[in-house]
Amino acid sequence: MTFETLIGLRYTAARKPGGGNRFISFISLISMLGLGLGVAALIVVLSVMNGFQKELRTRILGVASHVQVMGDEGELAGWPAIVEKVGGHRRVLAAAPYVQQQAMLSLAGQVKGVVVRGILPGEEEKVADFARHMKAGRLEALQPGEFGIVLGSEIAYALRAYPGDKVTLIAPQGMVTPAAVLPRMKQFTVVGIFEVGMFEYDSGLALLHLEDAQKLYQMNDAVSGVRLKLDDLFAAPQVVRELAESLPPGLRLVDWTKSHANFFRAVQIEKNMMFLILLLIVAVAAFNIVSTLVMTVQDKRADIAILRTLGASPGSVMAIFVIQGTLIGAIGLLLGVAGGVALALNVETVVPFLERLLGIQFLAKDVYYISDLPSDLHWSDVGIISATSFALTVLATLYPSWRAARVNPAEALRYE
Repeated sequence: MTFETLIGLRYTAARKPGGGNRFISFISLISMLGLGLGVAALIVVLSVMNGFQKELRTRILGVASHVQVMGDEGELAGWPAIVEKVGGHRRVLAAAPYVQQQAMLSLAGQVKGVVVRGILPGEEEKVADFARHMKAGRLEALQPGEFGIVLGSEIAYALRAYPGDKVTLIAPQGMVTPAAVLPRMKQFTVVGIFEVGMFEYDSGLALLHLEDAQKLYQMNDAVSGVRLKLDDLFAAPQVVRELAESLPPGLRLVDWTKSHANFFRAVQIEKNMMFLILLLIVAVAAFNIVSTLVMTVQDKRADIAILRTLGASPGSVMAIFVIQGTLIGAIGLLLGVAGGVALALNVETVVPFLERLLGIQFLAKDVYYISDLPSDLHWSDVGIISATSFALTVLATLYPSWRAARVNPAEALRYE
């Protein structure tokens, strides 16, 4: 151990029961705890935001798809060949055709505009996750020719519709008659209700069987497109580029990062801003070390003068206080990382305990679709936070250390 390290370690702790070192050590302790608290808060908040981002992405992609292959004219003929071709891609797990059109639903004087999606129930389950979101009925109840319909929970609530009720579907494509152009209408039986927890889908999506949708919208054997599920959702942009090179022209490919770009970009911007705001707390705690070291330098002027007289160089004196400040920061950083990681991994347990203890609910189920506080710890975030906090700590030691190196031995001894 070098003498700079030894002296830096001794300066960190109090040695004189009645001297000023006790106060300086107390300030050092406060700096450690402040830095640890800031680092822990930053880790927990980013983990919770990652959890919300993951939960929202899961809910959206439980209804949407990783990639959609559509025709330029709104219709895709010969879709079985497309399904076979895209199914051969190494990252494509499943593919399912769909018909998507707009319509109006009417029941007992209530009218609701919806997006109608025609699906093959068996194939749709491979690319979406409706089964675990069904509140009533089953997706398999959609049978060709029986004209059944599955409604989102908000649609069912607005129409006061229950399983077994008959709703009238009004398609915008009209039928030309000698008298006028009449809208196409058909009665459907409610066979199920789903709730995915996203208002966009619960209030605006209705499911039909693919053949019923094709008949209703006079699409013959064509579909609107093909939905794909990938083994890695983050590989969707790359898969789109690869499929675009192999598929015939006249097709349009859209991945989930484009269809929901504004939403996910807003979530990411919010996460970045929270990181910067909370990093200021860490910066304040780190720069508390400046005041600690400045007081230590003032208290140790005589020691510095003796060291300089014995032959210590200004660089060695500077190293002593850099080591002291770095040690304070490192201890606080370790405490913060340990506490933050432990709390982030147990948020689902800690938050319900606090709710029971305080008698309040942070995320009420009747207000928020996500009523639990999710957490998703990313070790890359922990690494970035640790590195940034340590860099701020080291930076905070430079000015007091520079002042210590500039202490004049003769003046310091004369002052003492």
